[in-house]
Amino acid sequence: MSNKIDFPEPTLIPVNGVELEVFEAGRENAGKPIVLCHGWPEHAFSWRHQVPALVAAGYHVIVPNQRGYGNSSRPADITAYDIEHLTGDLVALLDHYGYAQATFVGHDWGAMVVWGLALLHPDRASRLINLSLPYQERGDLPWIELLEQLLGSDYYFVHFNRQPGVADAILAQNTARFLRNLYRKNEPARPPEPGMVMINLARADSTPGDLVMSEEELAVIVSAFEKSGFTGGINWYRNLDRNWHLLADVDPILHHPALMIYGERDLIQKSERLATFVPNVEVLSVDCGHWIQEEKPEETNRAILDWLARQDASLP
Repeated sequence: MSNKIDFPEPTLIPVNGVELEVFEAGRENAGKPIVLCHGWPEHAFSWRHQVPALVAAGYHVIVPNQRGYGNSSRPADITAYDIEHLTGDLVALLDHYGYAQATFVGHDWGAMVVWGLALLHPDRASRLINLSLPYQERGDLPWIELLEQLLGSDYYFVHFNRQPGVADAILAQNTARFLRNLYRKNEPARPPEPGMVMINLARADSTPGDLVMSEEELAVIVSAFEKSGFTGGINWYRNLDRNWHLLADVDPILHHPALMIYGERDLIQKSERLATFVPNVEVLSVDCGHWIQEEKPEETNRAILDWLARQDASLP
């Protein structure tokens, strides 16, 4: 990690049969844990703007690189990345620190994991804060099968599943170009992306919009993916239909206090049925694209801290 960028030094922690690279701050605030979960293709470093603000507010901040990312374990078995394993890692991380519960925060795929943790281990999450990706209703068809019907075989979720290894190799061969094109601010009138968007971003010379981070910050993430590759993270997508089956008998209603933060310019659509499945949710939007906590760190921090303070004030 660059010495010019303020971010905790990592520790490798054995949990749930793997090792997670964990960045921790605010241990002096023991008793108020908050776990920050990155998305795809991200890194624990994506929470660098939130860590000091949360520590200053009195939280013990725990930021793992989840399995498949950074220096965390990258199992070869695709099914090792299903929702039971991903949420099991977080539960085991709480056990490592001696916590019965924590507030969990997720962005993008990290939000999917946080929703999943609340479904599979409801007693381990006290509060939920998710950015960009709302709760995904299970529906009647497995998710990849449904997306293939709606968006075709070139849609990247489907492509990752139907052509294993192809996208992994292309992204790995063009890591810096891909991430530079991806980490952009969404333009207000930007049209929907084509189905092959991820591979197209790896091949394009440039894309519209300013970077959401500095060149130095981008270099940290590029370096991490040059080392780890993309297969571990893409394997999360390759378990979507498996996850659909694993959640078949789980109560789909989450009663946790929850905050959902959307980016107004994000290409991910807002959920009109969110409160049906998460009845105690509060929703707000920030004027930005998909990379909410990086593009608008101060607004994100204020939203999170204000909501947490109101939750604390409402406790008996």
